[in-house]
Amino acid sequence: MATPTIDSPRSGRVTPGYSRTPGSRGNFEMVAWLFMRLSGAILLVMITVHLYVNLVAGDGITGVDFGFVAGKWANPIWQVWDLVLLWLSMLHGTNGVRVIINDYADKNSTRMWLKGVLYTATVVIVVLGTLVIFTFDPCPVIDGVAHVADYCPAP
Repeated sequence: MATPTIDSPRSGRVTPGYSRTPGSRGNFEMVAWLFMRLSGAILLVMITVHLYVNLVAGDGITGVDFGFVAGKWANPIWQVWDLVLLWLSMLHGTNGVRVIINDYADKNSTRMWLKGVLYTATVVIVVLGTLVIFTFDPCPVIDGVAHVADYCPAP
């Protein structure tokens, strides 16, 4: 009975099921790996601040309502903060799921379809989230009545 041999990691042999040549995506994968580490560290800080401002510094979960969000997003700094949090978390999560798909999907066609669904969902969520952040009207007019709060300019 022959003993199976394991190729050296740097032998240049491509894993069966992958249609790429050795080293053709090495730079992209290195940048993606580095992005995961940096974005993870940044996300830890951003999520901690987000949770503190929304839950600890205020009235807790019961204080998070339309008025709270409207007052927060009346300040452009919080709009940009939430936008960066949305984009960074979506890109971080998408990259992680992309790696999982590459690791576990055996066929190229399966990998292509799964990544297509993943990228489509990512684009839809990022576009819709960005639109919500920048088109949110904190001073709505409902049935001709302006609901003016302390953060809205005088009509």
